[in-house]
Amino acid sequence: MRKVLLFAPLFALLAAAFWFAGAAWVHLGGDAIPMYGWFAIGGGVVFSLLVGGGLMALVFYSSRHGYDDLSGGDGRG
Repeated sequence: MRKVLLFAPLFALLAAAFWFAGAAWVHLGGDAIPMYGWFAIGGGVVFSLLVGGGLMALVFYSSRHGYDDLSGGDGRG
């Protein structure tokens, strides 16, 4: 029951956000995006995924090879 009380409002907020985004999309309209715009958007998405994946790989590499360990002392924070 706790999960329902937690997730029901979150899903309601998500549905409201989608509704608002859809209504704004319809009412604001605007010009169509040209083909080079779609390529720029796609390139930005791919670049962002590559940077995010690369940074996560560095985090795992650093953790696995001990670079995140304390450099000295008795091991307490």
